[in-house]
Amino acid sequence: MNQDERLRHASSFGAAAAAYAEHRPDYAQAAVRWALEPAPGPRVLDLGAGTGKLTATLVALGADVIVVEPDPAMLTELRRSLPAVRALPGSAEAIPLPDASVDAVLAGNAMHWFDMAVAGPEIARVLAPGGILAGLWNVMDDHVEWVAGLARVGGSAAVGPRDTPAGWRAETAGAHLPKTGVAARFGSPEQVEFPHGQRRTADSLVATIATRAGVLVMPERQQEAMLGRIRAFLAGRPETAHGEFTLPMLTGVLRVRRL
Repeated sequence: MNQDERLRHASSFGAAAAAYAEHRPDYAQAAVRWALEPAPGPRVLDLGAGTGKLTATLVALGADVIVVEPDPAMLTELRRSLPAVRALPGSAEAIPLPDASVDAVLAGNAMHWFDMAVAGPEIARVLAPGGILAGLWNVMDDHVEWVAGLARVGGSAAVGPRDTPAGWRAETAGAHLPKTGVAARFGSPEQVEFPHGQRRTADSLVATIATRAGVLVMPERQQEAMLGRIRAFLAGRPETAHGEFTLPMLTGVLRVRRL
């Protein structure tokens, strides 16, 4: 994906902010606890916070949270659902916080959109000494046969390279590194997966997939055809054809320490 395509995908979510807030999953609490475990204190920045899916988990765990989100529509949804959380407009490349003001920076399904040549120094700037940067990704467990079938039917726009366990490890192992000659600001990465799941119906799973960037940027006819194939697949599977089911997932975490 070139820079123009990356920006187009990254900026696509605002148009679907309400659907994103309704249908995207939260994050496994065990994954968030592990991400924060070595942090030197309780102050956490949720960076690229979207509508607050990760923020809500951080609040539930008692973290002292502040959020930064670039998209106004996403920020509006976050403020509506979590009015007590301090929420600021900004981006990974321009964080509106003082130096050494947080102990951990977490990013839920967002770090792959950051320009780490610029964002890396910014994140390092706002982290306290010994601070932690962690990216979290919710992935579908395609070790489950029907989930693997869904991935085949939907294609890479619906279930992309970061959306399955093997893929997310390969795609995110260097997510903390700049893609240019800028010096890295973080140490060696650790990657761990934690069991997770989301209660869905066939309709709500289709609605969830429709909030993915690759789907949002599709031409309308192509999008309708792809979502139609997914509906037909889910209607034909005994696991998903009738009422609610659990979508088998994992929350994958990449954790690094500020140098």
